[in-house]
Amino acid sequence: MPRDPTRVVVEAVRPEIDAGRFASKGSVGAPVAVEADVFCDGHDLAAAALWVRAPGESPTVEHPMERGANDRFSGAFVPDRTGRWAFTVVGWVDRYATWCHDMRRRLDAEQDVTVDLEIGARLIDTAAARATAEEATTLTTAAAALRSGRGVQGVLDAAPVDAAMHRWAVREPLVRHVRTLEVVVERERARHGAWYEFFPRSTSPDPDRPGTLVDAASHLGYVASMGFDVVYLPPIHPIGRSFRKGANNAVEAGPDDTGSPWGIGASEGGHTAVHPDLGTIDEFDAFVAAAAQHDLEVALDLAFQCAPDHPWVTEHPEWFRHRPDGTIQYAENPPKKYQDIYPIDFESAAWEELWDALADVVRFWVGHGVSIFRVDNPHTKPFRFWEWLIATIRDEHPDVLFLSEAFTRPTVMYQLAKVGFSQSYTYFTWRQSAWELREYFTELTTPPVVDVFRPNAWPNTPDILTEQLQYGGRPVFVQRLVLAATLSANYGIYGPAFELVEQRAVARGSEEYLDSEKYQVRTWDLDAGHSLRPLITRINEIRRAHPALRQDHTLRFHDADGDDLLCYSKTDPDSGDAILVVVNTHDHEPRSGFVHLDLAALGLDPGDGSAHDVVFEVRDLLGGATYTWVGHDNYVELDPSTLPAHVFAVTAVPTDDS
Repeated sequence: MPRDPTRVVVEAVRPEIDAGRFASKGSVGAPVAVEADVFCDGHDLAAAALWVRAPGESPTVEHPMERGANDRFSGAFVPDRTGRWAFTVVGWVDRYATWCHDMRRRLDAEQDVTVDLEIGARLIDTAAARATAEEATTLTTAAAALRSGRGVQGVLDAAPVDAAMHRWAVREPLVRHVRTLEVVVERERARHGAWYEFFPRSTSPDPDRPGTLVDAASHLGYVASMGFDVVYLPPIHPIGRSFRKGANNAVEAGPDDTGSPWGIGASEGGHTAVHPDLGTIDEFDAFVAAAAQHDLEVALDLAFQCAPDHPWVTEHPEWFRHRPDGTIQYAENPPKKYQDIYPIDFESAAWEELWDALADVVRFWVGHGVSIFRVDNPHTKPFRFWEWLIATIRDEHPDVLFLSEAFTRPTVMYQLAKVGFSQSYTYFTWRQSAWELREYFTELTTPPVVDVFRPNAWPNTPDILTEQLQYGGRPVFVQRLVLAATLSANYGIYGPAFELVEQRAVARGSEEYLDSEKYQVRTWDLDAGHSLRPLITRINEIRRAHPALRQDHTLRFHDADGDDLLCYSKTDPDSGDAILVVVNTHDHEPRSGFVHLDLAALGLDPGDGSAHDVVFEVRDLLGGATYTWVGHDNYVELDPSTLPAHVFAVTAVPTDDS
């Protein structure tokens, strides 16, 4: 090993994903927090700095890092544009900080410091020779004070001197982290948003005909009135006729059955065509424009699979896997068979041509105003394909976002996030007890998962009607709404099934809806008196008003009595916003008890040991009541028959001393 005189170690940098193989995630305007262990041998103190390079730029900008406990340094930078940002951490022996530390101890011991004052003055002289004129004056004045023997304590306590020495003192030998790391910065919508999914063909005002894109555009005002940010459409392409599924997933379709939108492709076209019953591409453009007028973005389903009638089946048979009898392999998850869908063969000899064609599908819809794609079953396609596709599209269109719909093994879900997906569906749908939710969301908000995986929580989807929703009734729908919208900065609902408390399953033990919209047109009474529309609207108002709910990094759980009360908080350090949520996760029985708060996590701990006397107000943003609480332990009671949750805005009560 070559000889090296450096003494500083820089390690355990965060965020660092798989030793730098993948980038972490960030968003415009949100601080990217960086931490590292920086230390050296002996008693000398180390210093550290964060070096950051913006996309397309060569200069490196330095950001300070503060020393914390156990040699852990922390710093941050705030990206102001999308793209791949590069950063690393550097460290050096901080001879001036070491001198200050030792000098204070010598003064406390009343030792002779004559020589030590000269040592300090010379350190300052060296920095002054390198500094700007203004800071050089500050430093030479400090050096003179040390040599005079007067004002020593003033120099030790002078923040301007510390800052100037940090910038201009000699850092050689400088140690740099072994890797330059990257963070992919996306626009703000990647960090937070409320999604609403609906089927355009179920928006017709006439029950005797299916809805069109024109009808769906008229439906946008309803969606916007509830405060959603993203409207997500299932596939809008022509639907295959061969092996088409009938109502309730019947193996054989009748002549009037509409089929599943995920059986993509027919004589009318494939992935870049609009189903003629829905309308034309011009009418889709009008739908996107109407959505923008309502401050809604359009997310489109991206399902890379084909019906047997898809034009690619005859035009590019090499893109599909063939069985020994010459037939094309249809989709299977044994023992289940999906004869209406042909998977694409990503191991085809013509894979490069295939990849380019799939990228062109994305480009086509981006050209028609689609800024977000919800990707169907990405875990059934190669990771390297997604890494290439997302990077390629992101280079051309930095504002495009991708949501991964992969309910599979955690390692696979996290890998999809690493290769570039902006957001990911989660297991929230099946995490139902208080302890399950606490355990799962602790995992999602703990490094390294939180640095790369952005959860998007959905209480229901067209594929998933959980047993809890089937039998829990309205209280469970309310409970799941509050949980999804406050645990996760991104959440969505499949409507109108959700707000109308649709809970009929096709069969006991199944999570499929009876009369599922996946296979038939539905008619919905949007003005039904039992609709959760007012509550959904209020939840989204709260999310928009409180920045604490627009991120996931500060989620903290607090202890609560019993097994059914779940208590957690989110805070926004910049604004001081603090939200505390308490949910009764039981579906029908009241629960009461004390919540045991970590006041420091809420920004309420004064740090002097008097936290048990802290007085603060909690204002229920759902129920409207305001309570005055004192200290860590406070009482709550929640009845699912009325409202199973508190969403509190937390405000410190000024003391007489303040």
